[in-house]
Amino acid sequence: MSISICLDFGNTRLKAGIFNNHELLEVVVLSNGDTQEITALLDKWKPNKTILSSVIHHEKGIETILTSRSKFHLLGPGTKINFTTPVGKPETIGADRLALVAAAVDLYPNAHNLVISLGTCITYNFVSKEHAFLGGSISPGMQMRFKAMHEQTALLPLIQASSEFTLVGYDTKTNLLSGVILGIAAEIDGIIAAYEQKYANFNVLLTGGDICYFAPHLKKRIFADQNLIFKGLYAICEKNN
Repeated sequence: MSISICLDFGNTRLKAGIFNNHELLEVVVLSNGDTQEITALLDKWKPNKTILSSVIHHEKGIETILTSRSKFHLLGPGTKINFTTPVGKPETIGADRLALVAAAVDLYPNAHNLVISLGTCITYNFVSKEHAFLGGSISPGMQMRFKAMHEQTALLPLIQASSEFTLVGYDTKTNLLSGVILGIAAEIDGIIAAYEQKYANFNVLLTGGDICYFAPHLKKRIFADQNLIFKGLYAICEKNN
C-alpha cells in the first residue's frame, strides 16, 4: 500500500482524505486538528506522503510532525501546480481554490472548467482548457447569510439549513430557507449563464459540504463531487513529493 493523507483545514470543517495510490479510501472529519489528533491519524495510517491545505491559523507543530513522519508538503505560493495563475497576485489565492482548480485540470484536462465550491463562502473558479486559472468570484455562503440576517435584524431567528421548504414560504423559517437556498441557486444559475455568454462550452463542477441543498434546484448540467478538493490535493501531493 502507498498511503497519502490529504488534510483540508477550512473555515468551517477540518478534514482528512486518505488515499491508497489514486483511490480515496476514507474521509475523516477532525475535531480540532491539533498535534495529538494528527499524531493519532499518522499512527493509524502510516502514510508515505502528506499534504496540508489550510485557510486558518493552524497549530504550527503539526507541520513538524508531518515532516518527521512522512514526505510532507504545505500547499502555498511555492507549490508546483498543473496550471498557470495569470492573476495579479498569485500568492493571495487561497489554498483551497488552488486544490479545486488542480482537481479540475487533472480530471478534465482538455476542457474549460468552472469549479463552484459551496462552503463558508461560495467561490467560482474558472480554468481554461489551456490550463490557465483566470480567477473568478467570491460571495457569502449559506450559513453566512443565515447568520447575517439573524445578527443584523431584531427579530429574525438563526435557523439551521433544511431541504423542507417551499418556494412560497409559509412561516419565518421557510421564508428564510426559500430566500437563501433558492436565492443562491438562482445566483449559481446566473453566474453559469454569464460564463456561457463568454465561453461556449465548459464543465461545471460543484463541490463543498452544502451540495445537497442546492443541486436539486439548479437548472444547468453539473458534475457534483463533494470530495473534489481531496482529489486536487492528491494530484498536487504527487507533483510535489
